[in-house]
Amino acid sequence: MGLFSKNTSSLTTFQNAIESRRTIYSLDQDISISDNEVESIIEHAIKHVPSSFNSQSTRIVLLLNDNHNKFWNITKDELKKVMGDDRDFQPTSDKIDNFKHSHGTILYFEDQEVIEGLQNQMPNYAENFAIWSSQTNAMHQFAIWTALSTEGVGASLQHYNPLVDAAVTETFEIPNTWKLVAQMPFGNIREEAGDKEFHDVSKRFLVRK
Repeated sequence: MGLFSKNTSSLTTFQNAIESRRTIYSLDQDISISDNEVESIIEHAIKHVPSSFNSQSTRIVLLLNDNHNKFWNITKDELKKVMGDDRDFQPTSDKIDNFKHSHGTILYFEDQEVIEGLQNQMPNYAENFAIWSSQTNAMHQFAIWTALSTEGVGASLQHYNPLVDAAVTETFEIPNTWKLVAQMPFGNIREEAGDKEFHDVSKRFLVRK
């Protein structure tokens, strides 16, 4: 069930949705909506979120059940290779187990074949396409994250790439042209986010009339 009244104006509903989206680390494995509804949220974002030159370069993989667990096991194994398996690794291990204690994980990718194709077509803009690609991916992340939040589903954004890239590509049979950008564990909220500190908006926003 959504968070906002049908009597609320469209703008207020949209702004409330933006406010409700927070980084949530303490998540439950059960969620209040179905996996099909999660799929629909992601499909809607993939179809309607804009991209520069209509590149539609963002790719998404939804990991559920054993595949969700498998991703976080991979992440822990790769981190252990770098950090070593001793007492110093325990806080990192606990952190990964916390992400694993969620319902699923959304993997965000950018298709480098699409980006390189645009770079070849428009060499004058070549350096910008990687930047625009990141912006497109971020919009997908925000749209999905916010949509989940309106349904009472919490999430956080993680970045264990490129450490896990090779194992993820092999394990989940990801096309080699897809570059991993971010990971989003999600689930019902066990513990709400704390108060958020806001910098002075007047120092971040200028109006010239």
